[in-house]
Amino acid sequence: MTNKKILGSHVKRLLSCMSAHGTKHLTEVETDLIQTSLLLDEAIDKLSANFMAIHAAVCTQQATIDFLLAGGAPSMAARASLGAVQAEVGQHVNAAITSLQFQDMTSQLLERTLKRVGGMRDVLGTLGVHGAEMAPDSNHEEIAVLLGEVGIALTNQSLELRSELRQVVCQQHLESGDIELF
Repeated sequence: MTNKKILGSHVKRLLSCMSAHGTKHLTEVETDLIQTSLLLDEAIDKLSANFMAIHAAVCTQQATIDFLLAGGAPSMAARASLGAVQAEVGQHVNAAITSLQFQDMTSQLLERTLKRVGGMRDVLGTLGVHGAEMAPDSNHEEIAVLLGEVGIALTNQSLELRSELRQVVCQQHLESGDIELF
């Protein structure tokens, strides 16, 4: 095999490796961002529903209070209504707090995404460092060796990044139980 073919083979392998690792990590970034968006949408929907339910319960409670202040006799039904509304408000507040815990999971996803982007920046930096080591008058053998080293360094960085980010996103020690996603 000629030097030109060997060099071409190394360049092709390096570019394929870089493309494969880059595509894989950027796909994971995209997936994490989509999951973050879905979590936020769900949390906002739940928060909105709970706040509207709290508002409705407080309005019911206020109507009962207004009736009593206007001199209405505190019937058993009015007393029961106030107690029931208080319990309902408590349930909706607890549900709203549980919805707020999605913030922790979205923070984990965003942190993981930022690490992945930083890892990709490091991979590209590796290309720059090794590229700077290549002299313009390098012979084919030196270039082939350097390209092989770059390929190995990129593979190692990619595997290290992938293993570091294989964590699931979870929320622990909730009163409503543990939640684990993806």
